[in-house]
This record gives sequence, structure tokens and C-alpha cells, in this order.
Amino acid sequence: MIKLFGGKNDPPEAEPEGAAKIGFFGRMKQAVTRTRESFSAKIEDLVSLTRTVDEAALEDLEAALLTSDIGVQTTTEILEALRERAKRQAIDGGAELRELLKAQLRAILEAPQRPVLLPDAPPNVTFLVGVNGTGKTTSAGKLAAWHRAQNKTVLLCAADTFRAAAIEQLEVWAGRSGVEMIKTRQGGDPAAVLYDAASAAKARKIDELLVDTAGRLHTKTGLMDELDKMRRTAAKLIPGAPHEVLLVMDATTGQNGLQQARLFTRAAGVTGIVLTKLDGTAKGGIAVAIARELNLPVRFVGVGEKMTDLLEFSPADFVDALLG
Repeated sequence: MIKLFGGKNDPPEAEPEGAAKIGFFGRMKQAVTRTRESFSAKIEDLVSLTRTVDEAALEDLEAALLTSDIGVQTTTEILEALRERAKRQAIDGGAELRELLKAQLRAILEAPQRPVLLPDAPPNVTFLVGVNGTGKTTSAGKLAAWHRAQNKTVLLCAADTFRAAAIEQLEVWAGRSGVEMIKTRQGGDPAAVLYDAASAAKARKIDELLVDTAGRLHTKTGLMDELDKMRRTAAKLIPGAPHEVLLVMDATTGQNGLQQARLFTRAAGVTGIVLTKLDGTAKGGIAVAIARELNLPVRFVGVGEKMTDLLEFSPADFVDALLG
């Protein structure tokens, strides 16, 4: 087993000069620009043209929700709730309709949110899982930088030993984030490198152990068995580990990615979602579909390529950024 201790948990590498410091809400608003341009424009038309919210207006809203990839099931439930509200008390024009829609979206996104239960003693162990191409290894590196910004010590474990260059890619992120990393050769035993990483994290009282696992599909029995082996390995050394299992999803895949995630979560014990490439899609409503259909919290969103372009998800800020 080869151990690399590169960054020694130094502060993360600074962003390039001129990096915008526009605040969390501003960054979230920037990230959902493409979704807002298509979705919010339709809502604005409704708001400006609708004085009486009737069935025609709700049908226009339904089309807008489906276009943003909120999904048929979630859209149907939102519309049913609004129709029920309209039966009890008339909805006073487009402006009230927008506020009611915002409340509906916030409630859906907040429903699966739950506090992260930290272990009694460090480390807190997080597995990052998912299929190749979703940005899993990149997210591991960005998450390391995020924890470092919270003044926590971090150890990265390069347990994706199957994909060519995955270890080297994570090594680059470890250096940029200023954290230590443990690795083995390509093709090595992921459970063995995890054993070394867990032992080191426990001995040094590292706050966060982040484990980059191999990309896999729920249908690949051998790889899912390997993941189970890793879970058992972590639990032997650290009580309750892994404490979080974050499924990395690519927002640009929309409903296709959601179906894959639905099957994946059953097999991998997923506790939350990292939604990457949110800035690259007009279908950011997939975050709402995830919360409703998977009953899982979106924990982080990827909003760009830089090291600091990983934001802790806030339902209220997301909805405000989307609808103003």
C-alpha cells in the first residue's frame, strides 16, 4: 500500500485573483441562471397576465414545471395542492400564485432534510458513490476544500482503484485542497486502502474521512458487493461508519439520472445527494424531483469548475434564486 501525505491539512489553495465573492445567494442565483431564464420567464408571464387563477393558468404552470424537469409525479402533486387551495380560497392573481408555488417547492425540498449526525469521536466517514462521469472524484476534492474552510482536518481515501487516472485526479485535488491522501496502485483492493485510511484517520483524530469509491451501476453485482465489503471494513474500525453515503448525480441528465439514482439508492444505503453541474442545465428542477421522489436531501450542489464551486444546499435560497 502506498501512502501519500501531501497537503498536511494546510489551508486550501487560494482562488485566482479576481474570483467573485458575491455571497451564497448570489452564487446560487448564478448557478440556476439557465433554469431561471426558461422557468421564471414562463412564471413571469403567468404573473403579469393572470388576474384570475383558473384551470387554464394552472395548465400553463404545469407545462412550466415539466419543462424544468420537476417531473410528472411531483408536478401533479403540486398542481393538486394548488387546486385544493383554489377551491377553499380563491388565488388572487399571478403574484399570489407565485408565492404559493414557492411555498410548495420549499416544503418539498425541506421535507427530507435532516441534521447530519456526527459520531461521538472522529473521524466522520463519508463515502461518495455513483456512476462514472457524474463528477464524483471532483466532488470529493471540492468537499475536502469545503470542510477545510470549516476549519476541519480532512483525509482523502482514493478507493476508486478501477478507473484509469482516478487516483491521479484525486491526488491533484488533495494538493489543491491542502489535505492528506492515502492511495494504492491502480487495480488495487479498495477495501485494503480504506482500511489503511480509516486506521490513519482514527489514530490522528482526523475530523473528516472522505472516501472516493469506484463508479458503478446498481446492476453490477460484483461492484456492489465490493461496496458492501468497504462498508464492513469501515464499520470494523470506526463505529457507525460510513456515517454518510453521498450519491453524486449529474444535474444535466435530468429524469434519466433520477431513474438511475432511484435504483442505486436502494442498493447503496444513500443518505444524501451531491448534485453536480447545476450551472450547466436549464432543468434545475431535478433538485425538487430528487427530494420528492427519492425522499433524500440534496446536501451539496456543484456550480462550476473551481475548487470553491461546491455549495451546501439551502432549499429557501434555491427557491428564491429560481423564482425571485
